[in-house]
Amino acid sequence: MTQPTVSVVVVSHKRPESLLWCLTALAGLRYALFEIVVVADETAHWAILETDFSKWVKLVRFDEANISAARNKGIAQAAGEIIAFIDDDAAAEPMWLDHLIAPFADDSVAVTGGYVRGRNGISYQWKAREVDGFGRAYPLESNGNEAFFPSVRDGFAVKTEGTNMAVRRSTLVALGGFDEAFTFYLDETDLNLRLSKAGGQTALCPLAEVHHAYKASSRRRDDRAVTDLFDVGASTVVLLRKYDKPLEPRCSEMAEEQAARLEDQSHRGLLTKGEAARVLRTLEAGFEGGKNRPVGQYPNNLETPESAFLPFQPTRQDTKILAGRWRKRRKLRRQAADLAARGFNISLYLYSLDTRYHHLRFDAAGYWEQTGGQFGRSVRSEPLFQLTSFRKRLEKELERVRQARG
Repeated sequence: MTQPTVSVVVVSHKRPESLLWCLTALAGLRYALFEIVVVADETAHWAILETDFSKWVKLVRFDEANISAARNKGIAQAAGEIIAFIDDDAAAEPMWLDHLIAPFADDSVAVTGGYVRGRNGISYQWKAREVDGFGRAYPLESNGNEAFFPSVRDGFAVKTEGTNMAVRRSTLVALGGFDEAFTFYLDETDLNLRLSKAGGQTALCPLAEVHHAYKASSRRRDDRAVTDLFDVGASTVVLLRKYDKPLEPRCSEMAEEQAARLEDQSHRGLLTKGEAARVLRTLEAGFEGGKNRPVGQYPNNLETPESAFLPFQPTRQDTKILAGRWRKRRKLRRQAADLAARGFNISLYLYSLDTRYHHLRFDAAGYWEQTGGQFGRSVRSEPLFQLTSFRKRLEKELERVRQARG
């Protein structure tokens, strides 16, 4: 059966380096036929024009800090049968689209969602979850790697993550796209709830993996210290109003959750107490701002794509493995970068003779790198010490990523 065409929409705002890193990862996808639509501010726009990506992506200039509006701009240009979404601070594994798109062979599937790995590249940030009209998300049971249809409670919808999800274009058109009242936060939650109400099927795909790097933004620093919560507060109130939920006790719960988060960051030296108090006040201001924001802001130009399908040309397809001791890292990294430039998806493993925890990252030069002790743990639930040979450890880690990495 022929795979459907896919449009990958990437939104970026004032993070040109992060955007280029994300696109470099997408250049290693194995999927047969996809296009990339980049919706970016002026800085990122010009950064793209100075690279070879300018030949192969649809570039949409958009300077407003509104992720829902930006995604709608992307949908308007997207000509694929399926539209996938990834953020500019995420790197997709090579088989991401293959796994994310496969469930659409079932005509009843309207949306799919993948899993998101966190900063260490191994532990999960988000897996299977359900969400309610209060915006509260709860974990769902999930076993194995096969795509599945989660069972959720009454009043809940299957949660997909905005940085790793795909939707039929026809479904997005029918729903009107993203509600631009959600300038940031809960935008995909609102879509999930509307889809559930319309009866659309959602499949979750454990092997459709992206790595979320938490790049700095106007709302947080590179060390993840929170700097502004206005949009979090505003979107919380907008969601409650839209789904006829009382503002209390949810707003007080949110304030307590964020106060605890800020206190923890203050204890860790990321924020002063004064800074934490100021950030908490931006949440309260957001609550007030959300009370008068118009709900149901949808564009009217999504039905027909504004541009023809533009197939992206991946630069890396075949796979190679490099592995060696930590002391040889400079040489092996140069070799990995050279092979990536020559068109290979490279997985580089660097092991030290100790029990250090493992970390996995995508390098801007175009290769995947995992570092750690030969006797240390990668999955954080494993024993601290693992007696094994270099070869067996390598085989174990290769098997762990095989289906996502391709």
